[in-house]
Amino acid sequence: MKLDLLYEIDVPKPWAKPHPYGQREAEQRAYREALEQIKLGDKLGFHTTWHVEHHFREGRSHSPAPEVIIGALSQCTEQIRLGFGVTLMPHAFTPPMRVAEKVATADILSGGRVEWGTGRSTPMEQTAFGVDRDNSREQWEEAIEAVVGMWESEYFEYHGKYLDFPRRMVTPKPVQDPHPPCWMAATSEGSSAVAGAKGLGLLSFSILQPIQKMAEHIRLYRAAAADPRPITRVTTNRVAAYTLVHCEETMAKCEESGIWDSVWWWYKNIAEFTAEWELPHLTQHERDKVFPYLMQQADGNFDPKSFNDHDMIVVGDPEQCYTKMLKYAELGVDQLICYVQFGYLPHESVMKTIELLGKEVLPALAKEGVDASLKPAS
Repeated sequence: MKLDLLYEIDVPKPWAKPHPYGQREAEQRAYREALEQIKLGDKLGFHTTWHVEHHFREGRSHSPAPEVIIGALSQCTEQIRLGFGVTLMPHAFTPPMRVAEKVATADILSGGRVEWGTGRSTPMEQTAFGVDRDNSREQWEEAIEAVVGMWESEYFEYHGKYLDFPRRMVTPKPVQDPHPPCWMAATSEGSSAVAGAKGLGLLSFSILQPIQKMAEHIRLYRAAAADPRPITRVTTNRVAAYTLVHCEETMAKCEESGIWDSVWWWYKNIAEFTAEWELPHLTQHERDKVFPYLMQQADGNFDPKSFNDHDMIVVGDPEQCYTKMLKYAELGVDQLICYVQFGYLPHESVMKTIELLGKEVLPALAKEGVDASLKPAS
């Protein structure tokens, strides 16, 4: 199993100054620190850094333009692969020809290091962009077929259900032949099977769920991927799953860095934001079922350490992190995506996480078999 990084560019409140200056300074700092962290990950052997496309988020995911971040990283990294995690494919977000142009440009600038994740987003973002929600999956698939055709043909035209594109030369063409590997973001059992059936890599973006539930997602994906009907010429039979990860020399140092406050901020932020913007039609009782830990924590019956105790996240010293990561490998995860910049964690502690994972955990994971002992890199 390889280790990846994930960046949503968290900018938690409270900000140090009134708006707009507090937000501007916090965002600028988060972007600067993310680039420094990824450059270290590149030197230490991380496989891919994934960058989300999210719009209108508050506190979490101040990252609407992954192509810009990836363009910058293409010039200051050497080995790490650069993942769109993901490009939003329904046409109202970005026309397919623009997706073809920007992903291919990033592939050229990076010397062929791009991973192309695709997805449809959520109702909150879809409605703001005027996306036809009922037909978003059909548009997603049609857009992928069109983009691949634009990369592979000198001149290309497409007359589909949603896209009517006249004969044009779409430039540039990607470095990777025939094109960068294509992935699909999935958060449910049904969507993981869709990814497998279409020959796409699985980006499992479900988090803070029992590890056994992730195992079921992967089982359904592998079953469908065993006999795919690929919609691109690159079949990507791989599973990449993400979770919150924090590693320091001791658990005590993790706690000194405020790990549990950051973990709880992450859960509380996504829960409250989703309840307000994605699920406003639900009753409070129904929302409590979706995010049960909010009420439990308010009643004093939940400790965010429970996420770590049940292996939903990876927190601890290198030995503890290694042991937890092996459980993900045993599930069939090919690439564990480490979400390291979240909440209130100081930049220095995130850098320490990347350093320890790169120098101590990665070498152990690289050894054959799950019985490899954890030894510091020489």
